[in-house]
Amino acid sequence: MPYPVPMQLDAIQTALREAQLDGWLFYDHHHRDPIASRILGLDPHAHVTRRWYYFIPAEGDPRKLVHRIESGRLDTLPGTKGQYSSWQELAKGIDTMLSGARRLAMQYSPRNAIMYVSMVDAGTIEFLRALGKEIVSSADLVSHFEAVLTADQIASHQAAQRAIDSILAQAFRELGRVLHPASGNPARITEFDLVQWFAEAMRREDLIWENGPNVSVGANSADSHYEPTAELCLPIRSGDFLLIDIWGRKNQPNSIHYDITWTGVIGRDPTALEQQVFTAVRDARDAAISCVERAFGEQRVNPGRTLHGFEPDDAAREVIRNAGFGEYFTHRTGHNIAAELHGSGANLDNLETHDERIILPNTCFSVEPGIYLPVDFEPGHPQFGIRSEINMLTAPGRAWVTGPRQQELVRI
Repeated sequence: MPYPVPMQLDAIQTALREAQLDGWLFYDHHHRDPIASRILGLDPHAHVTRRWYYFIPAEGDPRKLVHRIESGRLDTLPGTKGQYSSWQELAKGIDTMLSGARRLAMQYSPRNAIMYVSMVDAGTIEFLRALGKEIVSSADLVSHFEAVLTADQIASHQAAQRAIDSILAQAFRELGRVLHPASGNPARITEFDLVQWFAEAMRREDLIWENGPNVSVGANSADSHYEPTAELCLPIRSGDFLLIDIWGRKNQPNSIHYDITWTGVIGRDPTALEQQVFTAVRDARDAAISCVERAFGEQRVNPGRTLHGFEPDDAAREVIRNAGFGEYFTHRTGHNIAAELHGSGANLDNLETHDERIILPNTCFSVEPGIYLPVDFEPGHPQFGIRSEINMLTAPGRAWVTGPRQQELVRI
């Protein structure tokens, strides 16, 4: 998990003024809003059994409201403190702390359109509206303070990239050695065995990760979130189709993940259908990449040019739709990447959500279109799925892919 970092009060207040907001209201109960803890630099494991509120106005000192039996909960943060015990005191305390403010950002999304920031319960929103407050989504503020990376974090992503790309290349060679030995007698290896091999290799490179990686052969590659276990896995054999999804970050505070997916065939050439699907996925990936590169390049002459998360998704989806596989591209094109694998910044998505969040400079995200064919899509052809995943970084006026792009199916 990411380590707590100090709250950036001055930067938050500047962002609030630029967004023409009166303030940002943070609220939590039983760690229901991990975004609040991260942005405020709070201990994510603190004992929180009562509601707390922290209001950062666009101008002036922050204000706190805490329960008397957890009165020190926000003492690490600046600002005045109010306390409550009864529900009547709570209602009055909220009204008092928000006096003079009307337009407030919260971790809220209208109609739950961007569920990644939709942390505040409906009852709290109803109460605040009854006080005459206008509640605005904090989605773009969250992106600014959660997804924008420091130079050290960008360097950590690049270090993870070099390590994982090297490990993946070693894995392909290891599979070739096991399945095509000089003796002619292949050894037995399963999907889970290769996952364990990856884990050992990643530990040697001082990488950390939460689960995975994912190794899928045959029909399992058509399950985009398949995860082999010791008890439930397939052997890897010559003739199989193979998908590997691997991710991790350096074992240091607030380092940034690297997350890629490659596919290939073992001991044979690809079938015509496999090649057709791979070509569609590769071209969709490259269309999304070009969309991002073009938009950030345009910012050099037009600083007001913005790119929203749904736009690269549209570019990738159009390619796959035109290739005749639209209904089999069943997930978003990409996700934000930060100290958390799935970060809180803009995703490349116009399927699962219509992500209107702005893709900001100095952020990282995946581009990973996929096609997952059903059983008997082509009679007699084994079931399979293909995803091609790369990562991108952005900076003012430019964007780039941080590792190699797969151009052909790997032959093992």
